[in-house]
Amino acid sequence: MFYAALKLAHVLAIVLWVGGMAFAHFCLRPSVQSLEPPVRLRLLQAVMQRFFSAVLVAVVVVLVTGVWMIGRAAKESVQAGLGFAMPLDWTLMATIGIVMVAIFGHIRFALFKRLTRAVAASDWPAGGAAMASIRTWVFVNLVLGVAVIAITLMG
Repeated sequence: MFYAALKLAHVLAIVLWVGGMAFAHFCLRPSVQSLEPPVRLRLLQAVMQRFFSAVLVAVVVVLVTGVWMIGRAAKESVQAGLGFAMPLDWTLMATIGIVMVAIFGHIRFALFKRLTRAVAASDWPAGGAAMASIRTWVFVNLVLGVAVIAITLMG
């Protein structure tokens, strides 16, 4: 039961993260293109502030539950007298997940900070440049997230 709850938390955190990126990239961004830069960038900065806070929690949940599930499998294998070799799909999921966390860290703590400073200073060209970088890296993370889901389901 505990394992199922952890796995549920793991999957829901991934759904929030990857689904949020898909929504932002394919629905929100195109919808706000008709707004003037000051309005558009203020809106996107406010939305991302909330989303990135949620993703930060999701990242912690994904990392903690993922490490716990791998550790549990390793422990059970060793206790049964078997060696533990992490399956290739788990290794790929974990590796891509760590890359995604690093990219999110760059987006949240470098690029988003630039956007926030630009919006506060009403520097719309700098805000637009920061937003373009955020958009690019969110798309990269979205592709990686979809790849992890595909690897998981196709095993």
